Amino acid sequence: MDCNRTEICGTITEIGSLRYSPAGVAVVELKIRHVSRQIEAGKPRQVECEVSAVALAQMAETVAGLVPGATVKLAGFLARKSRMSLQLALHVNRIDPI
Repeated sequence: MDCNRTEICGTITEIGSLRYSPAGVAVVELKIRHVSRQIEAGKPRQVECEVSAVALAQMAETVAGLVPGATVKLAGFLARKSRMSLQLALHVNRIDPI
C-alpha cells in the first residue's frame, strides 16, 4: 500500500540543531503544536496536540532557517523517527509558511 500522506498546520515549538547523518545527509528534528476544532461522531471537538517531525536534506536546511513560533503547514508521511526508534514522526516533504 502507498497510502501514507499527512498534513498538519500549527506553530513550531522546537527546532533541533542541524546535524548530519553518517552518510552526510542533513537532518533536523522539530515539534509542531496543532490546535483546531474537528467534528467527531457528529459532535464538535477541540483538538490540541504536539507532533514530532523530522526533515532531511534540503528540507532540513529550510527548517533550520525557521524560528520557534513560526506558523506553518507541514506535509509528508508517517514513519519511525529513526531507524533505531519505534517512535512515530512526520517526515516532512513540504513546508509552507502560513
